[in-house]
Amino acid sequence: MTRTVPDQTDLFVVGGGPAGLATAIAARQCGFGVVVADGARPPIDKACGEGFLPDGMAALQRLGIQIPASETWAFRGIRFWSSDRSADAVFPESSCGLAIRRIALHRVMVERAKQLGAHLLWGTPVTGISAEGVRLNDCFVRARWIVGADGANSRVRRWAGLDRSRPRLRYAFRRHFRVAPWTDHMEVYWGEHCQGYATGVSHDQVCIALASHDPKLRLEGGLHCLPRLAARLHGAEIVSTERGALTGNRQFRRVWRNNVVLVGDASGTVDAITGEGMGLAFSQAISLADSLRSGDLNAYQHEHRRLALRPQWMARLMLTMDRRPKLQQRTLRVFQRHPEIFQRLVEFHVGILPPSHLVCHGLTLGWELLTI
Repeated sequence: MTRTVPDQTDLFVVGGGPAGLATAIAARQCGFGVVVADGARPPIDKACGEGFLPDGMAALQRLGIQIPASETWAFRGIRFWSSDRSADAVFPESSCGLAIRRIALHRVMVERAKQLGAHLLWGTPVTGISAEGVRLNDCFVRARWIVGADGANSRVRRWAGLDRSRPRLRYAFRRHFRVAPWTDHMEVYWGEHCQGYATGVSHDQVCIALASHDPKLRLEGGLHCLPRLAARLHGAEIVSTERGALTGNRQFRRVWRNNVVLVGDASGTVDAITGEGMGLAFSQAISLADSLRSGDLNAYQHEHRRLALRPQWMARLMLTMDRRPKLQQRTLRVFQRHPEIFQRLVEFHVGILPPSHLVCHGLTLGWELLTI
């Protein structure tokens, strides 16, 4: 079958993962012509937590992405484990999160983008960009705007001269196990050298991720540091290849220059511990489309920074416990004594509670940590 490449377009999106497809969908909803190019072919998989928190669910709905219930697993809260202690909180207002295999999500998003008329070029690497458009291997496409949605190691970001940051990154690895989910919560297991994350993604599969500062620590070794989680997985069949990625908070001073703009991990990242990666990218895509419609990319720059503030703050707060077992135990004891503190933190985490409402609970938490 002959591949047809348009001569020109309003928006050329480099990268056909969830961030790129979300951008294409949002732009088509605003009436823009869109071309998406990616060197890979669908479905595209990568290491990620595969969950949407309630605020991310709102972005899914705005994009009109409908995921069959048979391919998802709903979770209604977050639970922390450290040794034999736990603390949990449910999402407010009867809301829930949703987990889905990355490849299933990608398939649904491809169909939504095609339905809206986006032009998708798979197996088509981009070899360069200019003020006039985008170079492919064998042709050139003129574009009014170029969107870099090509991940944390974005070439578009480098080509546009926006690649300036000094990130503090960690190493994350992910696998799926055939076992029935044992909880309706997203769980975080705190160990001395790593954190493990467990999220059901279907009635018979659980996504397990591990994050640490050690580039040599893989899932198998990390589970030895997390005996409670390891016991849950004992005897379970491994049903996916282990995939790895860098994670951590990473910010850039600018996310656009001239006619080039960044979205998703190409525009900066938040640590995997927040569970906000995909939801944040989808919200950015919606904001970007709105800004392109108004012709004001400064508005996108401002909104991009605002959207990242809460997950970046939560990542820093939660990672104060990283590699501090005693602090993990003390914090969970406080959460057990004062469950309302953890509940309010979760409500802030999903965007329900404004920061000002955390002041009193923050003071209580600090005092209890000092005196317990």
